[in-house]
Amino acid sequence: MKKKLVFWGTNNSDEKVLIGMELKPEDNKVMIFTFPDSVVTEEFNQQMMKDWRDGSEITFPENHQSFEKELVMSESLLPEGLKVERDDLIQRAQTEWHFIVLSSKLYDSYVNELSQLADKIVAATKFDNQLWDGLKHFWEKVQGQVNERNLFREHADQLREKTNELFGQLKDMRSKLDDEFKRLSKDNLDKFFASFAELEQKLQDGMRLQSIFDELKELQKNFRNAKFTRDHRTKVWDKLDALFKEVKEKRFGSSGDNRSAVERIERRKAGLVSAIDKMQKSIDRDKEELSFQQKKIASSDGQLEAQIRQAKIKIIEERIHSKEEKLGEMFQTQKELDRRMEVQQQKENQKAEQEAIAEAKKEAQQKIAEEIKEKASARVEEEEKLEKAAEAILNKPEPEEE
Repeated sequence: MKKKLVFWGTNNSDEKVLIGMELKPEDNKVMIFTFPDSVVTEEFNQQMMKDWRDGSEITFPENHQSFEKELVMSESLLPEGLKVERDDLIQRAQTEWHFIVLSSKLYDSYVNELSQLADKIVAATKFDNQLWDGLKHFWEKVQGQVNERNLFREHADQLREKTNELFGQLKDMRSKLDDEFKRLSKDNLDKFFASFAELEQKLQDGMRLQSIFDELKELQKNFRNAKFTRDHRTKVWDKLDALFKEVKEKRFGSSGDNRSAVERIERRKAGLVSAIDKMQKSIDRDKEELSFQQKKIASSDGQLEAQIRQAKIKIIEERIHSKEEKLGEMFQTQKELDRRMEVQQQKENQKAEQEAIAEAKKEAQQKIAEEIKEKASARVEEEEKLEKAAEAILNKPEPEEE
C-alpha cells in the first residue's frame, strides 16, 4: 500500500490542478498539495507521478498550496472546492490509509513491548526462563499478526531483527548458566556417589540395616532438591534405587516389596509439588501479561488496536481461570496425600514396633532354650560321672582272708 497519491483535478474556480496526497500515519493526518496547471511542466509532472509517489523527495515550485487534514473515515480527504474525476480512488485510499494507521499503531505497541523486554534482559544478571518465555510469547503474537496480515512486512522484519538480537543475548546468558549448572551437577554427582560408597561399605561390614535405610531416605530427600543435568540425575537415581532394593532384600528377603506405601506416596507427592510449582509460575506469567494488556488498552489509539487488546485480555482471563481451577484441585490432592502419608506412617511405625517386639521375644525364647539345653547337658555329664563312680566302687576287688 502506497502512502502517496498523485492525480489531476479541478479547484473551486474550475481550473485544472495537479494534486498530491501524502499519509502521515504516525500523526493520523494527510498532507495535500495542489499545483496549478500553469506551473506544472512535463518534467515536474513525471517527477510527481513517479519519483515523489515512490517515496523520493523532490523540490516543489513556489506557486503551490498545502493543506493538512485529519484522517477520518466519515469525512472526505479532499479539501472543499477540490474535485476529481474518480472519487472511488480517494475512497479506496482513505480505507487503505485507515488500515495503515491502525497497523502502524499496532506496530508501535509491539515496539514499546519489545523495548520493555529489552530493558529487562539488559538488566538481568543471569539467564531467566521467564524472560525467555516472555520473549517467545511476544514473537508468537507478532507472528500471528503477520500471518493475518495485520502488520506490514517491513515492520515485521524490524521486529524480527530486534527479537532475534534479544534471543541471542539470552542464549549467551543461558550458555554461561549451562556451564555453571553442569559444574554444579558434577559436584553433586560426586558427593552423592561418595555417600553411596560409604553405605555400600556399611552393607559389607554388616552394619544395622535400619540405620542404612534411614540414611538412604535422607539422601532421597536431598536428591529431590539437588541440581543435576538429566544424565547425572538418571545416574544418581538408578544407584539410589539399586541401594534401596538391596537393603530391602536384606531386610525382608527377595520376596519383600520393593517400595513401601509411604515411599510411594512420597514419590507421588514430589511429582505433584513439582506440577504445582510449574502451574503457579504459568499463572504468574499470565497475570503479568494480563496486567500489561490492561494498562496498554487504556492508551490504545484506534478501534482496531483496542479490539485486539480486549480480545487478548478475554483469552488471558479465561486461561487464568482454568489454570486456577486445576491448581485448586492439585492442592486438594496434596492435602489428601499428606493425610494418607500420616496414616500410613503410623501403620509402618506400629508394624516396626511389633516386629521389634517379636524379634525380642524370639531372642528371649532362643536364649531360654539354650539355657535349658546347657542345663540338660550339664545334668547328663553329672549323671555320667556318678555312674562311673558307682561302677568303680562295684568293681573294686574284695580283700583276701589270712
